[in-house]
Amino acid sequence: MGGVTSSIAAKFAFFPPYPPSYRVIADESCQGRWLIPEVPRKDTVDALKLRTRRGNDVVAVYLKNPRATSTILYSHGNAADLGQMFELFLELSSRLRVNLMGYDYSGYGQSTGKPSECNTYADIEAVYKCLKEKYGVKDEEIILYGQSVGSGPTLDLASHLPNLRAVVLHSPILSGLRVLYPVKRTYWFDIYKNIDKIGKVSCPVLVIHGTADEVVHYSHGKQLSELCKESYEPLWINGGGHCNLELYPEYIKHMKKFVSTIGKSRAPTNKSDKANVDPDAKSKPSENGNSGDPEITSDCPEVSRNSLDSRLDKTNKSNKLEKSRLSIDLVEKFKKRKGLIW
Repeated sequence: MGGVTSSIAAKFAFFPPYPPSYRVIADESCQGRWLIPEVPRKDTVDALKLRTRRGNDVVAVYLKNPRATSTILYSHGNAADLGQMFELFLELSSRLRVNLMGYDYSGYGQSTGKPSECNTYADIEAVYKCLKEKYGVKDEEIILYGQSVGSGPTLDLASHLPNLRAVVLHSPILSGLRVLYPVKRTYWFDIYKNIDKIGKVSCPVLVIHGTADEVVHYSHGKQLSELCKESYEPLWINGGGHCNLELYPEYIKHMKKFVSTIGKSRAPTNKSDKANVDPDAKSKPSENGNSGDPEITSDCPEVSRNSLDSRLDKTNKSNKLEKSRLSIDLVEKFKKRKGLIW
């Protein structure tokens, strides 16, 4: 049952636009350089192809702002690609005065491979390494930004990096299954278990969610904000949906305030990055024998466990395990919700 449910949840998680909204071609004037014909050619924009540890080549764009003191690493939602996101990237880089790195997941746009949870983790790690090695960006300057399903790879990486400047969660999900069904514990076959990773993030976290979001209820954002170690003032956009929050004036106003505030409170230091955990390093088994990164296709399912949901239900005094509510009805619920866009 778990394998079937996991496959269905994963299928609903990814909707790469087809055909892709852009192309990538070699720059004949400069060997090793790439161009995206559909976006304006500027000296401040780099197009990149990055090899991941899982063997895929992901496409990324890096926008440079000469006045920047922070760099945003942006993980987009599940039904967009770089060509569709580029104008927003330009706007954010300009108005927030930040450098911005955006990328396409494996199987999206012109990135190779197939979309999967594990691939998105490898994708964001490759982009993060590029920021560090090619552009010399320090962890203390990086703001990880995850929109919708992008909150999954964002929180996974953030949970391994204690010195980040900040994290932004835009219409985030508690987990894949929780978008579709009100489960009260984390199952081994769930995907993007953000609810169990948010407590491992050490930097300030800003949550932004629309109160009229019909795809991911804003209770997901509220619970994640409550579980943060260091929660920045969240932004609940009254009447905001799932894919239109950038159109509200309070969005950019709040983002400007956030970037300015954390820039003053968490200025870059000379601390060594040795304290950071290398995301490519193999995860050490935890005390209960589970690895840090979930493998949804594992042949050895882990035992279902109580998740951080219990911390939110302060009135529940019982320690008894609830009976599993997952049944064939769950699969039917998934099937009825085709077209879900996270």
